[in-house]
Amino acid sequence: MSAESTVDGLSKELSSYLDTGRINQVRRAYYYAEQAHEGQKRRSGEPYVTHPLAVAFILADLKLDHQSLMAAMLHDVIEDTGIPKDALAEQFGDSVADLVDGVSKLTQIEFRSRAEAQAENFQKMTLAMARDIRVILVKLADRLHNMRTLGPLPFAKRQRIATETLDIYAPIANRLGMHSVCTELEDLGFASLYPMRSRYISQAVAKLRGSHQEIIHEIRSRLQEKLVERGLPGRILGREKHLNSIYNKMKFKQKSFHEIMDVYAFRIITDTEDDCYRILGAVHSLYKPLPGRFKDYIAMPKANGYQSLHTTLFGMHVNIEIQIRTEEMEHIANNGIAAHWMYKNDQSTIASVNQKRVDRWVQGLMEMRERADDSLEFIEHVKVDLFPDEIYVFTPKGKIMELPSGATPIDFAYAIHTDIGNACVACRINRNLGSLSQPLQSGQTVEVITAPGARPNPAWLSFVVTGKARSSIRHVLKNQKQAESLELGRTLLKKSLNGFGQKLSKVSDAQIAAVVQHNQVSSLDDLLSEIGLGNRMAYLIARQLVSGGGSEEQPLEAGLEKTSGEDQRTPVTIRGTEGLLVKFASCCKPIPGDPVVGLMDSGHGMIIHSDTCSRLPEDDEARTRLTHLKWAKDITDEFSVELRVEMERQRGVIAEIASAVAMADGNIERINVEEQNARFGVVSLVVHVNGRRHLARVMRRVKNIRAVTHIHRVRH
Repeated sequence: MSAESTVDGLSKELSSYLDTGRINQVRRAYYYAEQAHEGQKRRSGEPYVTHPLAVAFILADLKLDHQSLMAAMLHDVIEDTGIPKDALAEQFGDSVADLVDGVSKLTQIEFRSRAEAQAENFQKMTLAMARDIRVILVKLADRLHNMRTLGPLPFAKRQRIATETLDIYAPIANRLGMHSVCTELEDLGFASLYPMRSRYISQAVAKLRGSHQEIIHEIRSRLQEKLVERGLPGRILGREKHLNSIYNKMKFKQKSFHEIMDVYAFRIITDTEDDCYRILGAVHSLYKPLPGRFKDYIAMPKANGYQSLHTTLFGMHVNIEIQIRTEEMEHIANNGIAAHWMYKNDQSTIASVNQKRVDRWVQGLMEMRERADDSLEFIEHVKVDLFPDEIYVFTPKGKIMELPSGATPIDFAYAIHTDIGNACVACRINRNLGSLSQPLQSGQTVEVITAPGARPNPAWLSFVVTGKARSSIRHVLKNQKQAESLELGRTLLKKSLNGFGQKLSKVSDAQIAAVVQHNQVSSLDDLLSEIGLGNRMAYLIARQLVSGGGSEEQPLEAGLEKTSGEDQRTPVTIRGTEGLLVKFASCCKPIPGDPVVGLMDSGHGMIIHSDTCSRLPEDDEARTRLTHLKWAKDITDEFSVELRVEMERQRGVIAEIASAVAMADGNIERINVEEQNARFGVVSLVVHVNGRRHLARVMRRVKNIRAVTHIHRVRH
């Protein structure tokens, strides 16, 4: 068959939905490509132009617009023939030239196994998608034809392309709702990566199908009779299980081949949404439905726009899976976002809702890209969102929110708006107070409680599951850490300068610039942040500032012994709520009123210890790194203290201790009974108090219990 007749074949295909003028534009693009690729051959020996033509056929199947088809014809022209983008714009207009340029840039992307390169390239892909989603549709069709014709390529290249297809392109096709493209990409990728396994499974499927023909025929005719009896329109299709999904179920769900294949799957396509629910009633009257296996994706569509009713029935001694949907839902289930162009003229509601979903998803990707520190962090967030298993929850006003399974109220808060996530302090689930870390279930109503000035908690990162929540929390924490390290660094430097009888405001700009340069940082703020993070010593920087710019000749270690005296004269005031960079040591658990010192910990800021803590360094040089601190007067926060209570064993004595702590306004965080013999026991408690006086009150109350023989505060 000559190339000419195939372009005629394409024109014929296009005449079902495009007018003659547009078909002629597509033909013109074909002839242009044919000339441009003159003399070039594919690996198989065919003329190169057969590839763009095949890509256009795939897009024609999806009923894509003429500009996408023209871009498909021309997608390798810039790359392979040296014809510039401007020349294409002149010939075919800016839209087509932009599409071709976008696809060319994606073609240059090689998702190498090196994670960084892969991540970098994934960012480029999301940018291209954000500009015009058709770029990715042409790219997916290009990839699909390449996968169909992988045969002649060398083994290593086939493996790389197949891996990239399964990792990146199939999930994107799925996310865009393009089920038919996604499953074909998965099956071709699977066959290329695991030829033996693929062959084995396909032979087993063919054999099994042959022996089960009678049962399939019997179920289908019963379903057909039921529809006729009730006067319901509907065509019944058998559904084949795809090789890749069979393999994944065997691998990840630990199911045997026969367990998976003992399910008979049918799809019933009908006219209206109303008919879908009527047909559901009809099939449920024919066979018993399995409890818990009914899903209504019509009322609550999946994130990629998929709609259908799913039910599993038990009949003829086998399980029967049935999907019920309308013709339009069927088209959108197979072609996803690509269906948007088919329905563009009649403004179908499903297609426009689907388009909005995709826009929202791409918009979300762009937001994450802006927040992510580097491309690896970005791809980590995105991979989560490419493999969603959705749950559906409601806002208090009844709006449906779709989230990946395992999502928590924090994920929900960020899905509503970043500011709501950042200010979230508590939540109500079905009107009752719930935990922020508990995974949500479909159908719950979730209400987020916010507080002005609240900030994300670093612990949230250990349980959130959506990319948006993770990237937003990291973004805020990073900025918070920066601001806090700057503040703490400034305080420590001012204190050290005080010891030299100098003020930061009095140091000249020239001196500051010299010290900044000497320490190889870009600004004074960076230097202050480094001090706050514990990476540089405030005293040394202060000495450089005082002595005229930190010249290289000055030994940096000289004069360390002076610091302790100076530090004691100007202690730093702490409130106990300084945030990420001031932490309390878990060894000695200091509380307001205790004499305390701060120990700078490289990269983590200041750790506050009791000044008698055994973990503090002994040698003089290390002790110069300690910062003398004093407590602010008006602290109302709670601090943890560990107490050890020795007592005679009596019934109810633990309850008495708990009650005594509560009477003194203390709060028990943890209580456990340690050594015991028949007469005596030891109880270890961690109690929240807001200072030494409060602690004394709690200890007095506990000491007054008759069974208690001794109580003391534990300092490791």
